[in-house]
Amino acid sequence: MSFKLTPIALLVMALYAVGVRADDADTPMYSFSGYGTLGVVHSSENKADFTSNASKPNGAGYSRSWSADVDSLIAGQVIANLTPQLTAVVQVISEQNYDNTYRPHVEWANIKYQLTPDISARVGRIVLPVFLVSDFRKVGYANPWVRTPVEVYGLLPITNSDGLDASYRVRIGEFTNTVQGLYGQSDPTFPSGIGTLKAKDMWGIAYTGEAGAATAHITYLKTNVSIDSFKPLFDGFRQFGAEGIALADKYDLSKVHLSFISLGAMYDPGGWFVMSEWCAIDSKAVTVKRHAWYASGGYRIGNFTPYLTYARVKADINPADPGLTVSALPPFLAGTAIALNAGLSNVLRSVPVQNTVSIGGRWDFMKNADIKLQFDHTRIDTGTIGSLINIQPDYQTGGKVNVFSATIDFVF
Repeated sequence: MSFKLTPIALLVMALYAVGVRADDADTPMYSFSGYGTLGVVHSSENKADFTSNASKPNGAGYSRSWSADVDSLIAGQVIANLTPQLTAVVQVISEQNYDNTYRPHVEWANIKYQLTPDISARVGRIVLPVFLVSDFRKVGYANPWVRTPVEVYGLLPITNSDGLDASYRVRIGEFTNTVQGLYGQSDPTFPSGIGTLKAKDMWGIAYTGEAGAATAHITYLKTNVSIDSFKPLFDGFRQFGAEGIALADKYDLSKVHLSFISLGAMYDPGGWFVMSEWCAIDSKAVTVKRHAWYASGGYRIGNFTPYLTYARVKADINPADPGLTVSALPPFLAGTAIALNAGLSNVLRSVPVQNTVSIGGRWDFMKNADIKLQFDHTRIDTGTIGSLINIQPDYQTGGKVNVFSATIDFVF
């Protein structure tokens, strides 16, 4: 099955919305809402950039001492109530893209049919339900922190799927249980060096349990991923016999089958909150295998909420793997082998291994708006660059990075 959301598909959805009206006179035909974040970020590392996710081409540090691109965005959402059972939603976001533009892109675009009060199905572009706050991870006002912990939420770079899903909700005593299944594909584009990632035959199942102030979430996802930009490197290794083939089979990122699992829980009785998530990616490619977790808590004092977070991402990888044995090769092949080894070294050191302690505060200074300040202290493991980008030639792997962020979040 293949589903591709195109502008024509969106147009058909819009035309359908115009032609049908909800039966309930008290329900508006259309509703509009939006959210945004205005932020600035400073990083102590001036030979690399700190940024919030892999889709951004630059950030704070090397490119500029203070960056407004890391967290700033504006988004709008339209919901069309077509009938009491049928609704359509389109959400568009303007934020820094892979090509350093703020060209708006579609985050949500789907039609939902409510078969019963507890059973529904959707088709279109759907945000993947892989984390506790996946549905509103970009809505700064809805989250306690400046941004979701990059160690965990950066583990899976795919955020939405073009396809379909279905959910079933059942109440057992005080517990509300929701099971969601999905199938689709995705092809997000990243800055040069990575390019387009294609995820096909993506399927998954998610469970959310709620009881009073407690929420638990579990997700399992599988997909086939290909990244064409890595193919020449690992095809080159395969030209060097058994040793090269073994290295390519171990590290090849150009075509992998991966599985993802996440576990999360939150308790928020109102005056305070605690939450934690753990997730892992598994694949035959060692460069993909990693796991991450965070724990966070905060206490609300009137309109002010101080919070503390610890996050960690680890990978079972040797960033110092020398690659091909150059000394065993004839001179006319040594140059090529050295170049391939350098490419492999760049891939291995870019696998993030780090931990971050974050301390911050949120002030809800007016209705539907807040101000947040956050300080992050990150320790990057030796031999890796962590989650930093735009690495300069004189950058030393490992080390410590301090990041200061200030944001204003709002909804409307």
